[in-house]
Amino acid sequence: MRGFVREQSPTPPLRMVAWEITRGCNLSCVHCRALSGEGPFPGELTTEECLRLVDDIASFSDPVVILTGGEPMLRPDVYRIAEYGIGKGLRVVLATNGTLLTEEKARRLVAAGIQRISISLDGADAESHDQFRGVNGSFEGGLRGIRYAKKVGLEFQINTTVTQHNLHQLPQILDLAVDLGAVAHHLFLLVPTGRGKELQGEAISPDDYEEVLNWFYDQRDHVSLHLKVTCAPHFYRILRQRAQREGKTMTTENYGLDAVTRGCLGGISFCFISSTGRVQPCGYLELDCGNVRDDSLESIWAQCRFFKDLRDEDNYKGKCGYCEYRKVCGGCRARAFEMTGDYLAEEPYCVYEPKRRGC
Repeated sequence: MRGFVREQSPTPPLRMVAWEITRGCNLSCVHCRALSGEGPFPGELTTEECLRLVDDIASFSDPVVILTGGEPMLRPDVYRIAEYGIGKGLRVVLATNGTLLTEEKARRLVAAGIQRISISLDGADAESHDQFRGVNGSFEGGLRGIRYAKKVGLEFQINTTVTQHNLHQLPQILDLAVDLGAVAHHLFLLVPTGRGKELQGEAISPDDYEEVLNWFYDQRDHVSLHLKVTCAPHFYRILRQRAQREGKTMTTENYGLDAVTRGCLGGISFCFISSTGRVQPCGYLELDCGNVRDDSLESIWAQCRFFKDLRDEDNYKGKCGYCEYRKVCGGCRARAFEMTGDYLAEEPYCVYEPKRRGC
């Protein structure tokens, strides 16, 4: 009977964890997945629980750990959590809006071992960014935080969530990232979750989506900083289409890590942990995979049925199920879930029509 039984694939390694250490935030961003605000938010992991979670993560994996929120700088113990994780051999980075950074706090992050932070700029000027972030002065506050990071030698990248609101400003935002001295610019394509559900009308169209990703590909030859997309798995199809047309080989020498990674990583090499310990495939895909207060992360990562579903491309439906790029793209599972109620449904914002079935 062995020939009729499908062998179970081994559990893939956990490469990256986004850890929302608090939902508290000093801004009120219109797209916020976490519905963050001033709080307080009950039930968040205590310092001791956070340290135990670090032990849990380090016991079976060595992922990059992104301390995020909310605004992680609102937790007084953020330095202790970071230092403890780095002491366990993890690479710990921080995602912040930058407005709470001072020179002293930036130096404390460096002393804790943080090597990079990300700061979000969602507009090329104060008017557009502040409107998106919901607080006047947030643009200048972010730039001030960047100046402090530069002063203490703390590497930073710029993150930008793309909507109709700032679509026309993307070239200027990229220029700003270059001028500021960022090491990378990461684009995030809006997933309508949390407060972002109210922005569904602000989501760019599937055709604009395709155009933005092709434009971003073209910028590789014009800027020296690293360019990356998140929640835009189509980019990894476009990479291969463009490489083929240009006669290039898809190698790390030509394309860096983009040559060996895939689009949607949720549940495959990435997971999200909320401020209360709930585990999800990603921050935007609200499937309850377990809680680190009840089970080890290792057990959740290996046993959760949602993760197992996501790791098997044969489970994908519609054109995602037979697309020749499904192993390098995968479609945004969170966008599929929010728009259809089925996390295995075809990506609703993809204009590509697969050439063949059964690949």
